[in-house]
Amino acid sequence: MIILGISCFYHDAAAALIRDGVIVAAAHEERFTRKKHDAAFPLHAIRFCLQQAGITAQDIDYVGFYDKPFLKFERILSGAIATFPKGLASFLTAMPVWLKDKLWIPQIIRSELDYEGPILFSGHHHSHAASAFLVSPFKESAILTIDGVGEWETTTYGIGRGNDIELLKRIHYPHSLGLLYSAFTYYLGFRVNSAEYKVMGLAPYGSPRYYDLIMSKLLTVRADGSYKMSMRYFGYDYGLRMTNRRFHDLFGRPPREPESTIDQFHKDVAASIQKVTNELMVRMARHLHAETKSDNLCLAGGVALNCVANSRILDEVPFKNVFIQPAAGDAGGAVGVAYYIYNTVLGNQRGYVWHDAYLGPEYSDDEIGEYLEALAIPFKKLERGDLLCETARLIGDQKVVGWFQGRMEWGPRSLGNRSILADARNPENQSKVNLKIKFRESFRPSAPSVLAERSNEYFKIDVPSPYMLLTAQVREGKRHIPSVTHVDGSARLQTVARDENALFYDLIREFDRQTGCPVIINTSMNVRGEPIVCTPHDAFKCFMRTDMDNLVMGSYLVDKANMSLDIGEMLKEEFEPD
Repeated sequence: MIILGISCFYHDAAAALIRDGVIVAAAHEERFTRKKHDAAFPLHAIRFCLQQAGITAQDIDYVGFYDKPFLKFERILSGAIATFPKGLASFLTAMPVWLKDKLWIPQIIRSELDYEGPILFSGHHHSHAASAFLVSPFKESAILTIDGVGEWETTTYGIGRGNDIELLKRIHYPHSLGLLYSAFTYYLGFRVNSAEYKVMGLAPYGSPRYYDLIMSKLLTVRADGSYKMSMRYFGYDYGLRMTNRRFHDLFGRPPREPESTIDQFHKDVAASIQKVTNELMVRMARHLHAETKSDNLCLAGGVALNCVANSRILDEVPFKNVFIQPAAGDAGGAVGVAYYIYNTVLGNQRGYVWHDAYLGPEYSDDEIGEYLEALAIPFKKLERGDLLCETARLIGDQKVVGWFQGRMEWGPRSLGNRSILADARNPENQSKVNLKIKFRESFRPSAPSVLAERSNEYFKIDVPSPYMLLTAQVREGKRHIPSVTHVDGSARLQTVARDENALFYDLIREFDRQTGCPVIINTSMNVRGEPIVCTPHDAFKCFMRTDMDNLVMGSYLVDKANMSLDIGEMLKEEFEPD
């Protein structure tokens, strides 16, 4: 039984393929097209999934699409009528893509894939719920899904039992915690549906001075965490902007211009909306626990990528176990609809438990070697033990190392296969990675990767965090890792277990053997504005565009210091950042 799941046409298009209930491959379209958050039909991701499975489209039994386009179109039409004439410009802007693509999804799938089999559609929030619960280790679990908007739902409370998912309560558009957070993302001068994590990173630098203002003027919140928004302050339900003049007057300033100065006001606003998000998510989770009496919670939807709020749920709500799939946002809907078809619609017994995030393309040593030789790039090829020893030594010698290994990660985080690594003990490395490697804002925190069995020694956490979806306070006695310690003493960490990524685990263990520290900086291998690298060519371009010192791809070690000036200047010119 082969099922292909697809999500696309909004943001973060993706594809996932399962065979007999086991996930074979999953990938984001952006990694292939090099367009960040690419929303297009994920033809490249689908081709990869089919290739990884060794099949053609004719071998697929079912194709699933992650939401119901006609219900979503109903919302668009209803909104245009309800807000006429203010909503006319937004409606006319939306119509071309609806008439060209979004209303013709079955036809597009059949045409692009030459596929004649059944195509099934799942509700958007059912796809989110399934993407977490049906691959979780739980036979039953409370389920909380929160995002911008699906068809009509923006938040759902539910419960999963066996193969079945029941959504018990719903909050409908335009009332949306995800869109509220995105409105503040826009107001702070960052890109919506792309840079919400920047707001989360900026928040610890501020004080939540506007929390009461938001809670009293913008929201009505009930004890169970359900909420309504005062839409008079927002523009997204009728226009092309998230906020309006009333919003700006309420906070006393217009929206920040992108790339302009960030001052204390912006930091305080970020801290305020983060506190509001924490509060609402904790209230929802408490209510859900009281209603379901479950020990388990599955979180999904784009807001479940907010690792600060996730950790507050763990700390303050009596769930014993929380599971969040690494691609919790819309991309994860491709996994969700595939399992919803396999387990819930077709009734096949659940047997697969999510293991790791390494579901994308990989490249053999032969392919990497041929690529380097074709460009006449000097390299050393090392055996496994020597490679680990030398790479750990370079990191300890304060080199910044690109690390390209195995299968590409599924989800928005690099987890040790498409990563940039550095020494967390050096306080200069946080700014070096931000400004000279990633070309990004100085306030952005760097994440630590830590040996799983040593995580509690360094961080106040007693659960695994394999996908960087939780934060934890760095212990007082372990503040000698300043480059991964945020201004509030927290860190968004990855716990690395050997049965999930043996090579990356062994590298950190070797670094610990050499230095006595089982923690390293791990940030995604990409520069600002680009997706995480996928191929050896992507990785080498990223290496040449930045001040990385070394690149390790497979068994090959490249040292920028050993490259000829002619090669270096040629490639730097070719790959100059935008």
